[in-house]
This record gives sequence, structure tokens and C-alpha cells, in this order.
Amino acid sequence: MKTLYLDCGMGAAGDMLTAALLELLPDRNAFLAELNNIGIPDVIVTSEVSTKCGIQGTHITVKVNGEEETEEMHDHGHNHSHEHGHEHTHEHSHNHTHEHSNDAAHTHHHSGMHEIEHIVSNLRVSEKVKKDILEVYSLIAEAESNARGVPVTEIHFHEVGTMDAVTDITAVCMLIDRLSPEQILASPVHVGSGHVKCAHGILPVPAPATAYILRDVPIYGGGIKSELCTPTGAALLKHFITKFGEMPVMRTAAISYGMGKKDFTAANCVRAILGTSEDSGDTITELCCNLDDMTAEAIGFAEKLFFEAGALDVYTIPVQMKKSRPGILLSVMCHEKDKELILRLIFKHTTTLGVRENISRRYTLSRSIVSVPTKYANVRKKVAAGYGVTKEKYEFDDIAHIARENEMNLFDVSEQIKKQEN
Repeated sequence: MKTLYLDCGMGAAGDMLTAALLELLPDRNAFLAELNNIGIPDVIVTSEVSTKCGIQGTHITVKVNGEEETEEMHDHGHNHSHEHGHEHTHEHSHNHTHEHSNDAAHTHHHSGMHEIEHIVSNLRVSEKVKKDILEVYSLIAEAESNARGVPVTEIHFHEVGTMDAVTDITAVCMLIDRLSPEQILASPVHVGSGHVKCAHGILPVPAPATAYILRDVPIYGGGIKSELCTPTGAALLKHFITKFGEMPVMRTAAISYGMGKKDFTAANCVRAILGTSEDSGDTITELCCNLDDMTAEAIGFAEKLFFEAGALDVYTIPVQMKKSRPGILLSVMCHEKDKELILRLIFKHTTTLGVRENISRRYTLSRSIVSVPTKYANVRKKVAAGYGVTKEKYEFDDIAHIARENEMNLFDVSEQIKKQEN
């Protein structure tokens, strides 16, 4: 199985992840040229060789209107004339000062989710990449909302919302899509220790937004008195990582180092290891119960709630129960982290008095969705790969829409799209 493993022993920031993943590509300059031409406003991205503790890696520089965000641009005078309902918890490459000035020579971009969605919608990237970008931003917005106690709609990003951070998140999403690993694993995350200064006061490390994003993720502190993991880095890890833990047994094809700016006693970098590992699958929980006194409508209503709570699959099987009664075996498959919530929903929305639990191993193909342009409309195509096979299928709703609009049958629509692709 094609596996990407990220060593986060010195935390993670968006530009460090970008640099580490960029090193894994055979033609880095071509990717940077593409990134600089997808429509991120006023941004130029460059890479350079960087050495930390005798290790050579790559450092990424993002310039907005010809300027790179520096510590000097973030003095300690937060003089905005309006209030902002969020923490200042992001700066690139572990070089954090968390405050702003209203210097006319460097005005920060203050964007809410609506503005971010507008920027992303106009990028010349695939729909899958756009979806990943917005999901990463949603994690950050939810964390900022929780930290400040205000609705997500009132969140205005400062550092997290500037074009350099948009670039980091977009670059990582594009690189993951380009590398197409079947699974992405990571070490426990070193978040640093001590305190960080922001416009609202002195905050503990990890800062509240970062800590919220990293719920259910194994993290640890240490002797380094600095904020090692930014909200952007945390959100990218939370979105893409399949599992956090020790590196699996794998045959290594490439190793890369994404460097930060600051120097510590340890090399300030994210290390990425790309290779193949044994197909070990993942562990899932199956929750089962027998029902003999519920209507089909009630069971269907409950199934929808299970899926909304994170169920991987829900199905029913006709069974013969006690006293020769026909009944239904209800099975709900989920990840361990979602088990308690789904258990509560099963007891609340079904008539069962008990639930059985089975632990299983699950083996899946990696899945992605690509957009196929046709003379009728764009059609989504589901692509599943792994174990030496690749399977493709057009999204039924898209095919059906074209068939209805053009008075065609489903088979003819599919065949025409296949011929066009070939």
C-alpha cells in the first residue's frame, strides 16, 4: 500500500508541510509554476535549500504583493478600530508573535468564511482540492469559534486568513492530491511548551484553537519553549491523517524535510517518508441489535441519524427471532471515536434494550472524485484504487441529469463520456 508518513517531532506548520511534500515530487519547479498560476491573488511562492542541524531540506517562501510576512510586521500594537472575535494563533515556520499593527505598508487580510469560500471557488484546481481546502478552513473556523465563544459566521481570520495561509493550505491539498497516497499516517504531534503572546494576553501552548483542533490526536509537550504546531498545521493534519502512531514497517521510496525558519537544538522540520507498507487495513466497530417492534419508516429515520453521526455503513437483515417472530438485525459500522455517540442514538431512536459490539478489520480501496468535462456538463467520476486494481464509475446523479435533459438513456450517456475521455 502506498503510504505517506509524516514525522511531527517538531510540530507542524502549513509552509513546513508544503515544503516536505514538495520535495517528494520529481519536478518541483513545475508544481511551483502551477501553484503560482491557479489564481491566488497577489501571491508568489518560491523554494530554497535550507539546512538545520546538518540536515538539508527545503524552505518555502510566500510573498504577498512582493512582501513576506516577518516578525517585524507583527509588532505588539494591536490598534484596529474594530473588535475581532478570535485568537491570533498562526504564524509561519514557528516564528510566532501573534499581534498586528495598522502600518499602512503592511495591511493584513481579514477574511471570514464567506470571503475564503469566494477565493477558493475561483481557484483553477479540481473540485476535490477545493473541497479539501474548505474542509480544512472549516476546522480552523470551528476552533476559533470555540475559543472565542462566538458563532462561526462572526469569525474573521487574521494570519489564518491572509493569502499566505490560503497558499499553504491550497498547496498541501494539491500536493496530497498529486502524490495520491493510499494512506497518510503521522507521529504523535509535538506542540511545544510555555506561553505565547497575543493581542488578547498571554496564552498557554498549545494555543486554544490549536488544542481544540487536536482533540483525539496524540500530542505532547517538551523542553522547547515555543509554539511548534500552528492552527493551520493542526487542521491539515486532522483532515488528512488516517492514523497517528509509530511508523509502520514500510519500504521507503523517498524521504524529505520541510524546514521552518527558527533554529532550535533539534532540527526544526517536518520529515515526510513515502513508501509502501503492508496492507493492514483499519479497525472498525460494528454495533448490532435485533428489532421486532419497529416500523420501516422509524428504522429509516434512525439510519439517517446514524450516518449523520459518522457511521461508515448501516444495514438491516431479516431474521427469525424468539417465539417465531420475524424481525430485523440492525448493524451500524463506525470508527471507535464515534462509538459512544452512535450507541446513544441507537438506544434513543430504536426500541432495543441491548447492543452487541464486534471489532473487525476493514480493507478498503483509496477513493477520490475527479471532474470530467463533457459537452453536456461536468460529470463527477469516482475512482477507487489499491491492491493492484483501479475501479472507475461515473456519478449516477450526474448521468441521470444529462439523460433527462437530453432525452437519452443512461447507457448512451455513459458510453459517450467514455469515448470522449479516450
